[in-house]
Amino acid sequence: MRALLTKVEQDSRLDRAGDRLQKVVLGTLRPRRLRDLLHGVTLGHPLHPAMVQVPVGAWISAAVLDLMPGQRRPATVLVGLGTVSALPAAVAGLNDWAALARDQRRVGLVHAAANTVGMTLYAGSLAARLSGRHGMGRALGFLGLSTVSLGAYIGGHLAYKQGAQVNQSVSELHRMTDGWHSLADMATLPQRTLITREVDDDISVILYRHGDEVTVMLERCPHQSGPLGEGEVQEIDGHACVVCPWHGSAFRLNGGEVVQGPSGNDQQILPTRIQDGVLQTRLP
Repeated sequence: MRALLTKVEQDSRLDRAGDRLQKVVLGTLRPRRLRDLLHGVTLGHPLHPAMVQVPVGAWISAAVLDLMPGQRRPATVLVGLGTVSALPAAVAGLNDWAALARDQRRVGLVHAAANTVGMTLYAGSLAARLSGRHGMGRALGFLGLSTVSLGAYIGGHLAYKQGAQVNQSVSELHRMTDGWHSLADMATLPQRTLITREVDDDISVILYRHGDEVTVMLERCPHQSGPLGEGEVQEIDGHACVVCPWHGSAFRLNGGEVVQGPSGNDQQILPTRIQDGVLQTRLP
């Protein structure tokens, strides 16, 4: 499976179908507020992984009941619940997928295809159960569970091996040494202007001064490692925010909260202090 998924990552033949589907998704989910909701911006955490718990849990529970006598009705209810709840979860997943890098979209396309087959099998299972063909319904249910389990495995590869929708910047914290680090003389910092500095010589942070307060934020965008130091400062909902130049994710400069996707994660703010007129920062 490892070798197969590596080949999928590199298979450019998937790009034709993937690019077409991406255009459809972006054209259908046009309102930014809708896309942000599906990305999980309001939660500060990707929404899709949370939503899939309902269909997966329902389908697994139905499979357990199918192995027990006299449980046809509750098993049918759970199959129906899983099938219905899988639809919004799939929409959230497609919304995330459309904002990924090309190699991630290739694997995501296979992940989506497996889950679509699984959902279709479960829809057939539900129809068979409702028409009284419970043996066929159970068989289709077990086939559906096997297929969505394969899809879940591919989704794990997408998240944990390829880093899709995980916080790309938090690893910078793990490389930062303990203690206070000097960044700049306060007297040299301009007002309301993004400045880029480094901690420990290779960990990039951005500085933003507003009055006597200075925000120090990790510079790598948590979505796809975009350079926030090259982004623009915009006022969104009354807050000064830095907007990533790559995909448009926006983060409040006074707290790091994500206010605009495709990032579903907040950006890390570092503690600061002024020592002898020098701005310093440290690990949270």
